[in-house]
Amino acid sequence: MEQQVTNNSKKLKQLPQNLSSLKTVSYDVNARDKLHAIWFLGPSLLVLAVFVFYPMLRTLYLSLFLTNNLGKPTVFVGLQNYWSLLTSSSYLASLQATFVYVIAVSILTLIFGLLLAQAASFKVKGSNFFRTVFSGTMGVSVSVAAIFWLFMFNPSIGLLDQIASVLHLPVINWLTQPGWAMTAIVISTVWMNLGFTFLIFFGALQTVPVNLYEAAQIEGVSKSYQFFHITLPMISPTVFFVSIITLIESFKSFGLIDLMTAGGPNNATNLLVYRIYQDAFLNGNYGLASTESVILAIIIAIFTFLQFKILEKRVTYQ
Repeated sequence: MEQQVTNNSKKLKQLPQNLSSLKTVSYDVNARDKLHAIWFLGPSLLVLAVFVFYPMLRTLYLSLFLTNNLGKPTVFVGLQNYWSLLTSSSYLASLQATFVYVIAVSILTLIFGLLLAQAASFKVKGSNFFRTVFSGTMGVSVSVAAIFWLFMFNPSIGLLDQIASVLHLPVINWLTQPGWAMTAIVISTVWMNLGFTFLIFFGALQTVPVNLYEAAQIEGVSKSYQFFHITLPMISPTVFFVSIITLIESFKSFGLIDLMTAGGPNNATNLLVYRIYQDAFLNGNYGLASTESVILAIIIAIFTFLQFKILEKRVTYQ
């Protein structure tokens, strides 16, 4: 017995030396391993270089030049394109419209997506049907959605104005009045985004432990208190993720605006992405469009950074 204890003590004394020797072990990567790494990473890096890195550098390069109709740089102007945009009243109006649109779409998408997910999480008769309906917009293309909402907003045969006529309310020309056109685009975009947002939130709600709600019910806590003090903290990482994705996607909105309003009326819905499309592919001003792209990328980066700084502090990781 004493001999066994002595042997174990010797092994324990040798353990730190063995661990230190393990830390100094190095693994040599031979030429064959490097070749395998190149074969596996090469195609992905090539695709990224051609379709991501080169366009980014080319856009930054063109933003410093005046270009011809073919997109070739002609005159180096430095930061003059940036100064021209930031002092242009039409561009500042597009910037303001973009901020209004992005904030409205982001907030409404988060609120309605979370409320629909919360409603669909209740185990009642017919809940499966409503879950399918709520997520149905994910299978709708932008063109089909535009046709649907053009019909809804039509001042003559549109459903919304038909209901307004029945209720003796004023008929609204949704797509020909600047203020209402922005409202119509926001409604259409939120409807398109709800399917994805609903599914993400619904999946997150299923991971909240049921025993937390049971304990709250025993204590006699109200449903609203449970929602704000149990549900939201538990799914806060998902809310953080969806808010960032929704914000970025809102800045990149193009399809519905192109098909429904084409930036009108009176440039009320001429958002930054659609303005880039107009300057580049309709007006042939690739230098100015490149400058607008760089500014948009900077704006998205700033908003994303602010979201991380403000919202990440309130995220509860379990």
